[in-house]
Amino acid sequence: MNQTGGVSLVQTNRSTEENFLLYIREMTHLQEVLNLLFWDTRTGAPKNGLELRAEAVGTISAKKFAMSISTEMKAFIDELTQCNNFQELSPITRKALEHAKKEYELHTKIPMEEYKEYVIVRENASKAWEVAKKESDYSIFQPHLEKLVTYNKRFITYWGYQGNPYNALLDLQNPGMTVDILDRVFATLKKKLISLLNRVKEAKGKPTTTFLFERFSIAKQRDLNRYLLKELGYDFDRGRLDETVHPFAMELNRNDVRITTRYDEFDFKSGLFGTIHEFGHALYELNISDELIGTPLCNGTSAGIHESQSLFWEKMIGLNKNFWKRFYPALKQYNPDQFNGVEIDEFYRAINSVQPSFIRVEADELTYPLHVILRYEIEKGLFNNEIELSDLPDLWNQKMEEYLGITPDNHEKGVLQDMHWSAGMFGLFPSYALGYLYAAQFRSVMLKDLIEFDHFVENANFIPIREWLAQTIHVHGKMKEPNDLLLEVTGEELNPDHLIAYLEQKYGEIYNLESES
Repeated sequence: MNQTGGVSLVQTNRSTEENFLLYIREMTHLQEVLNLLFWDTRTGAPKNGLELRAEAVGTISAKKFAMSISTEMKAFIDELTQCNNFQELSPITRKALEHAKKEYELHTKIPMEEYKEYVIVRENASKAWEVAKKESDYSIFQPHLEKLVTYNKRFITYWGYQGNPYNALLDLQNPGMTVDILDRVFATLKKKLISLLNRVKEAKGKPTTTFLFERFSIAKQRDLNRYLLKELGYDFDRGRLDETVHPFAMELNRNDVRITTRYDEFDFKSGLFGTIHEFGHALYELNISDELIGTPLCNGTSAGIHESQSLFWEKMIGLNKNFWKRFYPALKQYNPDQFNGVEIDEFYRAINSVQPSFIRVEADELTYPLHVILRYEIEKGLFNNEIELSDLPDLWNQKMEEYLGITPDNHEKGVLQDMHWSAGMFGLFPSYALGYLYAAQFRSVMLKDLIEFDHFVENANFIPIREWLAQTIHVHGKMKEPNDLLLEVTGEELNPDHLIAYLEQKYGEIYNLESES
């Protein structure tokens, strides 16, 4: 028996390396159970069972956490990292050990009682946010946000950091990412996107979009989404499509990665493009090397790289004109009346129309990064003691007006719209813009390697595209750090010029814009 109370696979007749790999495999099994419970809870579990379900999740989570900071884990880390034969360990063991050591240090540097207090604060904050959002009253949430920020500032001092304090939070989601990099890249991106947005606003002959919001039965949408997933290459023997309130992809193991989506009877785009988005996440997990099964390396290397895969398929394939040359006739078969008399050019321009909106998740492809940059700037300011929490609503509105030209008339549409802060998820927001940047940079290389890319998309031959992504990105899992992976695949550091060029070309054509002098 190990100290968590489970039956341990660790045996004395095996080497330390073998026992370490078995130990972390136990931890991945516990995570698989937690992921299954998470998926089940959010896809239709009976509501009266959720309270007891929460207890089960808490018990299993505690066991996994205890294993990550146990005396056994400490012994593995000490013996394997300090031994004379460290370089003789397999590359997978060395990388898994690096991951385990980082997690151990993050967890053990925070006093247990303090972390328990933080969990309670976070739970109360989530509940307060729900009330505040419903009543559109930031003052209800502000004292809870104050506690969350205070705790995270303290955690940063425990962990330590280099350069900017916010770097510690960035590194949790995107290892190696720093404020210096984001400030430089986001400043360039923001300037160019605001300029492009202003040109789009002044353009004549804007797309007609009213036909997009006619009734499309949910039953027909389900059939359409399953059809498109099969065409894209999703293997239903290794996954499934279900419905939920907040769509997500969930990996249970290397051969079971599930997709969820949400349908709107009067906005088929929500379910359709949400499904394609989650397909991109799932494809990443399904293509990771078999050699990494049972290790913490059998996942995407960072939140930003993961977003690059979902955004590539959703935006750069799903919103691609060549894609609809192939699939628009099929779409019309599922709801003929809605698209009667609508030519493909009109349809393509409509699904790519630009209209600044208050809500991030409803934003178009051009304005979406500006929503993310706004949040990044606020978060960074909070953790650098440059922003007072009481000023957040006004600051939020000022930035919305400056970047998008619109001002929320209430807190629900503004500072309270996202749940991330209430869950203590600081440092995650930049991932959504990083995903766009990575996707565009990867795409630039793909177009050179796959010179028939447009032909492949128009003919629904996605095999070369899937294989390119699998071989260059997916197969590595967490074996390669995100910055190293980007440099290896593209030959350069993070460069916003690729996304800027992609958006300028696309929207220049859609809105018939003249080139900037």
